[in-house]
Amino acid sequence: MTTKTLKVTLVKSMNGRIKNHQACVRGLGLRRMHQTVEVIDTPENRGMINKAYYMLRLEESA
Repeated sequence: MTTKTLKVTLVKSMNGRIKNHQACVRGLGLRRMHQTVEVIDTPENRGMINKAYYMLRLEESA
């Protein structure tokens, strides 16, 4: 059994964004522009992605 993962990339700057959205992006492990991280596909991570969707690019992987 493999856990489903998501590749999340920060494509827009966090400068001047709503603090809660910045916190969600940092909570996903993203620190700088064009950085990509793999996170486990959980409802918690999906919620953070949905909140700051306009700054992120999402790729689903197995």
